[in-house]
Amino acid sequence: MAAKKAEAKKLKITLIRSTIGQVPKNRATVAAMGLRKINQTVELPDNASTRGQIRQVSHMVKVEEA
Repeated sequence: MAAKKAEAKKLKITLIRSTIGQVPKNRATVAAMGLRKINQTVELPDNASTRGQIRQVSHMVKVEEA
């Protein structure tokens, strides 16, 4: 029997607030996630490092399971 590959879970992250006026560390976190413009969405893997980034900028992003 062939074992099924576990499907990697993804998170859909959307920038909903501007980085203008934010702490430079938070700006860098948003940029590291690949977000540049408001309402831009990226899909990132659901792991501990991504969850930590989301927790740091939770007031600026919207998260959905993809």
